[in-house]
Amino acid sequence: MVAAGAEHSVAITEDGDLYGWGWGRYGNLGLGDTNDRLIPEKVNVKGDKIVMVSCGWRHTISVSSSGGLYTHGWSKYGQLGHGDFEDRLVPRKVSGGWRHSMALTSTGQLFGWGWNKKVVQISCGWRHTIAVTDRANVYSWGRGANGQLGHGDTFDRNVPKIIDAFSVDGCSEQHIESSKYPSSGKPLASLSERYAVVPNETIR
Repeated sequence: MVAAGAEHSVAITEDGDLYGWGWGRYGNLGLGDTNDRLIPEKVNVKGDKIVMVSCGWRHTISVSSSGGLYTHGWSKYGQLGHGDFEDRLVPRKVSGGWRHSMALTSTGQLFGWGWNKKVVQISCGWRHTIAVTDRANVYSWGRGANGQLGHGDTFDRNVPKIIDAFSVDGCSEQHIESSKYPSSGKPLASLSERYAVVPNETIR
């Protein structure tokens, strides 16, 4: 099995070994450092055999044959699921918490860990997530600088928040403004404020 991210790639062999290569500045290769690799290099996953793997933008998620969920790489928005915002240079088993990563079990259940709602539909954007529960409520969380969370503002959310205009339990009379300015009347933030800047790189 292979998976390709924006700047790095990973593969699993028939023996369950995980390999990473490409751009590794945030530890997304899982090799214990932030160096790039021009050829595949084996990742140590504490003896577990890996059966599934997926690449995020600058992070990697893998599943072992015993059902363990591992993540490593960039965690500025907590997308590794360890309950913090620390990058991980090697795969670490997820024991709980919530963020921008989803897990699918062998029985077809989808989990956004730590959020005790039954989710019937979910979609992950570049840096945000939208989910619908069985009560027909719509939630969003993550990056909100462009208003993509649907709460009438441009704030990031670290926990799921109900979108009132689309939800049974929300206020049906609320209308989300669709203009170039947020409800505060102030212009949106500049590009350098709205997007993460990679160290040693500049925005054009």
